[in-house]
Amino acid sequence: MPTRRILVIAGSDSSGGAGLEADQKVIAAHGCYAMTATTALTAQNTQGVEGIHEVPSEFVRKCVDAVVGDVGVDVVKTGMLASAETITVVAEAIIRHKIPITVIDPVMVSTSGHQLLPQPAVLNLVNTLLPHATLLTPNLPEARLLLQTASKPISSDSPESVDDLKVIAKDIRKLGPKYVLLKGGHLPLTRGHRAAKTEEEKAVVVNVLAGPGDQEVEIFETEYLRSENTHGTGCSLASAIASNLALGKTMRQAVNDAILYVEAGIKTAPTDIGKGSGPINHFHSTYTLPFAPGNFIDYVVSRPDVRGPWKEHTEHDFVQQLAAGTLPIERFRYYLIQDYLFLIQFSRANALLAYKARSLGDLRTAVDNVAHLQEEMKLHIQFCDEFGLSPEEVEGQEESQACTAYTRYILDIGHTHDYFSLQIALLPCLLGYGLIARRLFDDPATVRGDAGNRYWKWIETYVAADYVEAVGKGRELVEKLAAKESPSRIEELVKIFIHATKMETGFWDMGSWELSLTSRSK
Repeated sequence: MPTRRILVIAGSDSSGGAGLEADQKVIAAHGCYAMTATTALTAQNTQGVEGIHEVPSEFVRKCVDAVVGDVGVDVVKTGMLASAETITVVAEAIIRHKIPITVIDPVMVSTSGHQLLPQPAVLNLVNTLLPHATLLTPNLPEARLLLQTASKPISSDSPESVDDLKVIAKDIRKLGPKYVLLKGGHLPLTRGHRAAKTEEEKAVVVNVLAGPGDQEVEIFETEYLRSENTHGTGCSLASAIASNLALGKTMRQAVNDAILYVEAGIKTAPTDIGKGSGPINHFHSTYTLPFAPGNFIDYVVSRPDVRGPWKEHTEHDFVQQLAAGTLPIERFRYYLIQDYLFLIQFSRANALLAYKARSLGDLRTAVDNVAHLQEEMKLHIQFCDEFGLSPEEVEGQEESQACTAYTRYILDIGHTHDYFSLQIALLPCLLGYGLIARRLFDDPATVRGDAGNRYWKWIETYVAADYVEAVGKGRELVEKLAAKESPSRIEELVKIFIHATKMETGFWDMGSWELSLTSRSK
């Protein structure tokens, strides 16, 4: 689906909870693209409006024309229009640019009951803009003002029931809008759908959608929420509906989903913003990954909770002694034996990857890894021979406790978790060996083979082209999978990575303490 473009023509809220600022958050949360034409600047916070600076209507016209002429517009959503002149500009622009969908939020009366639009502007709104509205979203005070301005009789000046709300919605629709959503937040109802007389009786809120035809009246009922976080709910609701309509939803579905969106925004709202009526949570159903695409691995290894274990693994004393050529030969021989036994279980883990793969491409990659590991094990036996270890001696050894703990952890992840979790459990080994070898290979302080370092070949093995290629493919796969995850899932994966990294460190440790135990037993 192409990007849905929504132009918001409204006033700015310096506190960020309503107006253009809230509109843009809502539109972004719905995956649409927001553009703006600012009609007024307000100095306000959660406690009230302290000042309004009106933007000249001709400048509003230029903003609208500039946006429509270049980007294009799928839906126009209006909020506070500030003056009769600006209302005329907006109505003319809708006609001139043939805007297909318009959602008009008639911001005219503040929560405290103060009329925000001068009466001439209200009259202009009724006469010039309402006939071009796809949807009008007044609250009860605004509905009364519209009917009074249009000199229409008010069927229910003091509504007492859902039926009264239905009548008012139908009366407003006769002023020209194709649809009217009468918001019932100013009239909490009892469970029996009568006007609540006390705070304890307030149980539900009913919004009424009146559409073409006398019978087309929809009722949307939600729980009455006792919350201080209601700043900008009207703006947010209208922008959510505009976004849903832009995405191709029917009017009923668009309204229903928007009501549920705002309800969730109130329920999950932050409670530490401002001293008055705070904003809702506009992003309750969206998430942002803590890393840019393609940077998951770099993000993981640079995290404070990973940095320590990762450094302990990649800069371990075992590794530093390899670089200096000072590692005791018996300790390296023991490591070689256990590393061979580790590769057997590592192969089984990759076979599990093949089983858990959800695409033929991933299955083939896992199978190729198993085949590659078989070749690596043959080379490993040859490498062991250079250090006086026969195949029988290597294959006849028992796994150390460290090797068993590490490999069974990986296999347990493979059995109980999903494909990506197993990839993460295997990652410290794949990634760590390549990083360690590259650092040692490039470090001038590392003793080379021609200078007598018997472990130089080990370093060369993990900077060789085939291993570098394997690391590159592994990184590419992990990055592709990570981009599809949620923040909470990322946290779970990081825990697996940390535990597997500590197991890798335990693998470096095993030679010293296992050999020490053997020596003491003798």
